[in-house]
Amino acid sequence: MDILMPQLGETVAEGKITTWYKSVGDTVAAGDALFEIDTDKSSMEVPSTVPGVLAEIRVAAGATVPVGSIVAVLSTGASLVAAARAFDPANPVHTPERNYGAATLASGIKVTPVARRVAAESGVDLNALTGSGPDGHIVARDVQAAARRPRVNGGTATATPSAAGSSVPTLSSAQVKALYAGVPFEEAPLDGMRRTIARRLTEAKQSIPHFYLRADVSMDKLVAIRGELNAQAEGKMKLSINDFIIKAVALALQRVPEANAAWAEDSVLRFKQSDVAVAVAVEGGLFTPVIRNAETKSISALSREIKALAQRAQGRSLKPAEYQGGSITVSNLGMHGVREFAAIVNPPQAAILAVGAAERRPVEGADGSVRFGSVMSLTLSCDHRVIDGPLGARLLAAVKALLESPPLLLA
Repeated sequence: MDILMPQLGETVAEGKITTWYKSVGDTVAAGDALFEIDTDKSSMEVPSTVPGVLAEIRVAAGATVPVGSIVAVLSTGASLVAAARAFDPANPVHTPERNYGAATLASGIKVTPVARRVAAESGVDLNALTGSGPDGHIVARDVQAAARRPRVNGGTATATPSAAGSSVPTLSSAQVKALYAGVPFEEAPLDGMRRTIARRLTEAKQSIPHFYLRADVSMDKLVAIRGELNAQAEGKMKLSINDFIIKAVALALQRVPEANAAWAEDSVLRFKQSDVAVAVAVEGGLFTPVIRNAETKSISALSREIKALAQRAQGRSLKPAEYQGGSITVSNLGMHGVREFAAIVNPPQAAILAVGAAERRPVEGADGSVRFGSVMSLTLSCDHRVIDGPLGARLLAAVKALLESPPLLLA
């Protein structure tokens, strides 16, 4: 029985085996942990689903392989005897280099034999490619994709779809480095998280028809109520502006249920509950844990849950169920002094709300007088396939109305 690198979420493309709990020849019971993996999203143990004997380990600890790769072989039933006879204790582990048949070029580029053969047949320069395989190996699909691209200045270029549907070539890694040959620089290899973020956001920006809606929100009342609540808590609780924003978004989705949806290619999924994802920055990237049923929770309960999830995100211990799903994300850069920005929709969600800093600005009163008040800018990015202009405007207006009437958030 083949043991595969499991799929731990739609955005997870590869996993790194950090520890093997069993050795070749060990008896394994159903439910026993076989190995621990570290993805760009989380760390977790992978158990065996059936009893048997671990006959072969194909991926050593420390190696990163794509989801679906065979990492080990478990002998079960009648094959147990054959496995025991075939077991060679002097060579129990097959390293990734042996599995992938990779060789290292003079330039330091790693490439599999199949990719090398395909490159020779198609005339593709391997030095101009960036590998998408384990540990940066160039694999056959990289070469095949390059063979279909136009050539730029004698090298292979990456083709990126433009708005008009044509192909716009971009420079390869080798070509970019050549441009800066006379400039000192340090090259930071991409880890699994950064690769996934780059791939997912590129796909999202290219495939989702984005449009943007902006609104300014008066924050005077909310800032005052937040201050009162925090003072009454006497240090036992500290509510953030973001806690109120998340509650407002959750309630707004209930007021505008058509916008509480996700794109499913051949249909639109509409949800009853408000599951709101929150962007949490970590070293090298970000996570988006999801607050489930956020419309039913108090501000204080939301605050505690957000803090707990953010702490787990920092430790990269979130489970897939804690960051998958949701219909909208809240991304707040106000604490960094950013006045406003436009975020990229995280598919299959249909919208993302970008929150800027609350700052003192001149505000005109109904009688024409001018005063200074606390104002915050919101930018709602929408997937036009799910949310059109008027619907997005209704959702943003609902969020604004709730933030400007904070007692409604405390009911």
